[in-house]
Amino acid sequence: MVHSILIKPLVSEKSNMLTEKYKQYGFIVDRKANKKQIKEAIEKVYNVEVAWINTIVKPSKNRINPKTRQVTGRSNIHKKAIFALKEGYDIDFYETKY
Repeated sequence: MVHSILIKPLVSEKSNMLTEKYKQYGFIVDRKANKKQIKEAIEKVYNVEVAWINTIVKPSKNRINPKTRQVTGRSNIHKKAIFALKEGYDIDFYETKY
């Protein structure tokens, strides 16, 4: 159940900057999961304590072919969770086996 809530960590330039500056982390999570379930899953998998959590639902957008200017499909809807850990805790996505 825990692994079905946490889909994958957000690893990008912006998320790395948030981690370095503010000790905030991000995950793409299941769209049906609420904040309490996400917090419990993170704490169980990584053995850390979460201070706070924010969720964002990225809406679907049209995909447009640049040559023909026609709609070729739609992008997926994602739910992201941005969270901060309590003092003394840290997550290293590159060493952790997920």
